[in-house]
Order: sequence, then structure tokens, then C-alpha cells
Amino acid sequence: MSADIIITNGRVITMDETLPHAEAVAIAGNKILFTGDTLSALSHRKASTRIIDAQGGTVLPGLIEAHMHLFPGATEIDNLQLQGVHGFQALEQAIRAYAASRPGARLLIGQQADYTILSDIERVTRRHLDRIIPDRPFIMFSPDHHTAWANTIALEKAGILKGRKLGPGNEIVMGDDGLAAGELREGEAINPVQSLSGSGNRERLGLSTGGEPEPPPTPEEFEYDLTVIKRGLAHLAKHGLTSFHNMDGNLYQLQLLEALEARGELTARGRIPFHFKNFMEVSALEKASEMSARYHSDRLASGFVKLFVDGVLDSWTAVMVEDYADRKGWVGEPLFTRKQFAKVATEIDKRGLQIAVHAIGDGAVRIVLDGYEAARKANGPRDSRHRIEHIEVVHPDDIPRFRELGVIASMQPPHPPGSQGLPLEPTVSRIGRDRWAYSYAWNTLRDAGAHLVFATDWPVSDINPIRSIQSAVTRKKWADDLPDQRQTLEQAISGYTRDGAFTEFKEDRKGRLKHGMLADVTVLSGDMETTDPEALHEIVPIVTITDGKIVYMA
Repeated sequence: MSADIIITNGRVITMDETLPHAEAVAIAGNKILFTGDTLSALSHRKASTRIIDAQGGTVLPGLIEAHMHLFPGATEIDNLQLQGVHGFQALEQAIRAYAASRPGARLLIGQQADYTILSDIERVTRRHLDRIIPDRPFIMFSPDHHTAWANTIALEKAGILKGRKLGPGNEIVMGDDGLAAGELREGEAINPVQSLSGSGNRERLGLSTGGEPEPPPTPEEFEYDLTVIKRGLAHLAKHGLTSFHNMDGNLYQLQLLEALEARGELTARGRIPFHFKNFMEVSALEKASEMSARYHSDRLASGFVKLFVDGVLDSWTAVMVEDYADRKGWVGEPLFTRKQFAKVATEIDKRGLQIAVHAIGDGAVRIVLDGYEAARKANGPRDSRHRIEHIEVVHPDDIPRFRELGVIASMQPPHPPGSQGLPLEPTVSRIGRDRWAYSYAWNTLRDAGAHLVFATDWPVSDINPIRSIQSAVTRKKWADDLPDQRQTLEQAISGYTRDGAFTEFKEDRKGRLKHGMLADVTVLSGDMETTDPEALHEIVPIVTITDGKIVYMA
């Protein structure tokens, strides 16, 4: 059989245990035709075969981003990026320059403002932002997106300057003057300001409500949203990503991607969940079943439900088993009660759907594990591959339960404090010294038999999978007596290939470079196995192939 594409002169890491390394890969149509030596690969050449010289670089199965947010991430590419900005003067310069470049924007938005952007002890208030930009609505998000800070005019226009009653786990921080201080914690507090953007907040509906745009987008708005999604997909392709698991979702996002697929412009395989919120009735899950029945191809699928059970550590909204180390008497407030979550998980599991739950604190992780156990008792055991997302702290008593219940630990190498420039504070003080050993505990969970998968949670972190792999293999301890959580290079790569495929029940079709597998391939500029781990970020994708088609070439 003849090949359409042959990749030669590569250091091919196949992730196939029967042939771990090869020199060349041949592709016919949308399938892998051959992996092995160069001479044999070239025997499949025909006149029209495209030859790609990997120039000694690593060739991988197409990389899979197992936890990200496509629509919000694509929207945020053009926002003010504040990573690395520290101190009031630097923040002032950045915001004013950005505002000058966006004279017509209804809402100015900043991203990646860490919790210590002013200093280690001074938290941002609306008054700080008013000194910089008093006359135009402005909001900036923390890297985790669970906290934001807005100026007075933004709070006033959003109708929350005097506060507002919110659901569990959400907070408009109030000042001594009886007005909002400027800090907004979690979606219900943030969304009123975000809605000032003029986009109808369509890009955040899959996170904030799980619902559909109302009123339905006009044809012009739909086309605009398509351009946003295409920009996000191009960002994925540039970073070597051929598949993604979205962690917010609604039918509208599936319709956007379906429209791109019909136009031949869907450049990555996508999974979009139904996002179940704590104010929904269980009957709302009928929509999840409908989405899954309608979308189940190798290119575009649903098949799972996403939920949030808690927030994040830095704003004290993650749910802990015992008190926060720096806030006695407070363990956080869950978005679902234990009983409520168990009921919802049982119904989702009964429908044969996968579940993915944001749970950062050890208390939230326990609520989710209890719910999965209740679902198993009610419905009987099955290969459900339910997931827990993040697991930044886990109680030692719950570690064995991941293996016992077959739960996948979906974790993010860029997230531990100290990784990719993240400050240690305030996170490590929130957690407390006694819990450090069970924080971001990749190897602790792996050694106990848990199945791990890696991702970035873009746009919370840089989507670059090579930087994420570097973070996994170079993880630094916070103290000498803590367990070493560093991953081997093979484990880290598997977290972006074979493990990602397993997590979506497609290990028989992708995640490895082997005859008959789907032709998703990432070609890199250097050899990952001989590069100093601290220099892995210097390696970049030079070719991305999805479904047998070149979707990016440097």
C-alpha cells in the first residue's frame, strides 16, 4: 500500500510497548501505515508522497490536551497578559498601554494576574485599579480564573457595587464602607462584570451556566464565534496538539465545532461535555444524553459530564477536610453537598456517561470519591473511567480509593507553586506544612495504582505541552523531606499521549504510533531524550498532523 506522507530521519517515540522506538512513520489516508526503519518506510513511497524530514527531532503520537477550555481560551488570546508583572507601577504601565490600544472596548480584561501582583502582603482592591483607570470598566483574572479584581466603574455598571446574594462558594468581598472591595471569588461573583464585554458572555456560558446563548446568536454573531474558535484551534495546532478534552461545555460549542467540521476546518479532535451546575435539576441530564447520542465520532464527541465541587486554594474556596492552615475555623463551602453530589453522580453513571469533576481540596476530593462509590453501589461496577480534575491536595486515607474505584487522576504539571514562575505564596501557607506531602501528589497516587493523565487547564496555564512535560520532569520539592513527585520523561509523554487516549476510551485508536492507529502525529524540533530537562522548553513543534492532514507547519 502506498503512503501519502512519510516522516523520515526522526527519533520516533511510538508509545507502543512492542516497538518503543523507530526511525520513520508512514501515513496512508487517516491511518498509520507503518512505523520502523527508514528504508522500509520509503518502500511505501509513490510519486505524490510527501516526505517530511524530521532532522533528528522527536516524533510523537499526536499530543492530547486532556483538560482545557477552548472558547474562553481563544477569546483570551487578545486580552492583556499580566504574567510576570509585579508591583503597582508595572501594573499601571501595562494596563494604561493596553487601554490605549483598545479605545473601543466595552470592558478591558487582564489575565494571569497572580495573587501577589502588588506585593506578598497587599491584596488588590478596586481603589488600586481606580488609580490606574477610573473611567473605563476593567477586570483582571488570577491565573486560576477563580478570582478576579474589578475597578469601581465595572462593579457599578455590573450592579454589584453594593453586593449581591450569591450561591454557595461564591463571594463578592465587601469593604468596611459597605461597598464591594473589588475582589470577586468564583463565577457568580465574576460573571456580572464579565458580561459587560459585549459578547453576550457566550464564551463563558459553558462554564457559568451550562446553558445556551439567549437570545440565540445572529448569523453574524455565529460567524464571529467561529473565527474565535478557529483562532483557538490554530493555537492548539501550533503547539502540536491534535486532540482536546474540553472542561466546559454546552450544545452551542458542539454546533460551532460541527460547523467547522462541515467546512473542513476542524483541525483537532474535540470532546465537549455537558456542564451540570448545582442549581440544575437531575432531569437536566437528559440533555447530556442527547448530546452524547448526537456527537460520538472520532473527530467530535461528547459522552461526559463536567461538574465543579469546589473552588481554589488561594481564595479559600477549595474544600478541605481540616481547617485551612492560615484561616482557622474555615474548611471552605462545597458547591454540592455530599448527598446532592452522590445523587447526581449516580444518575450520570446510570446513563453510561463519564464524569469529570473539578475537586482541588482534599475535602472536595473525598466528596467526589464518595459519590463515585455510591454510584457503583447503586448501578453496579463498570469500566466508567470517571475522573477527578486537579486534586491539588488529597487526604492519605483516600489515596487507595482511586485504584479501588478505577478513578482517573487528571492533573496539571504547571500548577504546583514554584512551577513555571508561579509564586509559592500564598498557596503553600493555605495548605499548611502537614499537608505538603499530599499536595500535587503525582507519584504518591501513581504508586498507589491510580491512572494519571496530564494537561494544562489552558487558559489557566500556558497551553504549551512541552513546557508542561518539562514541569513534570523537573518538579522541585518545597522541603527536603517531601516525596519526590518528579515524573520520568516516558511518564510525562504518556500523560499527553497514551494516557489521554485511555481517558477517553480510545486507546485502541490513538495515543500510539502503530499500524492501523489514527494518523495523529507531532514532529518536534529537537530530541527530547537527549535534551537537558531544564532546556526542554526550547523544543517546539515543527509539524502537526491530525487525521492524516498537515494542520501546522513551522
